[in-house]
Amino acid sequence: MTTAGGGGGAVEARLAELGLTLPDVVPPLAAYQPAVVSGPYVYTAGQLPMVDGKLPVTGKVGAEVTAEEAKELARTCALNGLAAVKSVVGDLDRIARVVKVVGFVASASDFTGQPGVINGASELLGEVLGEKGVHARSAVGVAVLPLDAPVEVEFQIELVQD
Repeated sequence: MTTAGGGGGAVEARLAELGLTLPDVVPPLAAYQPAVVSGPYVYTAGQLPMVDGKLPVTGKVGAEVTAEEAKELARTCALNGLAAVKSVVGDLDRIARVVKVVGFVASASDFTGQPGVINGASELLGEVLGEKGVHARSAVGVAVLPLDAPVEVEFQIELVQD
């Protein structure tokens, strides 16, 4: 469990109610940070659905990966994103709202269900954060993602101003 800066408030209690635990922050695959704070916002890097340091499945959605599997992977991406946010702000209760989610789906050429896949991330943010999790969003089909991941999610979070 990620413990950067402490903080185990209402958001983490809600995660526990849902049977979820924040994972360790996924280490960067290249020259970037998992999340950065700029003014009142946190921007996450694209989060892959890594579990214990590896991808549970690879391939294109609509070919090697079903839309249902990809939706679950998008939930994992969002959970990894929350861990990245916590790593730079210390306490998820500092989240005022999720402003924007961008989801990328490595898609077979005839797959058009990207919004349904990225609903996995959006729904998780709503379950965990309630109204603070309601956001604008893009769901984009792409040819390939790093490590042949089926899905990648990034988000912008606004922080409560002290």
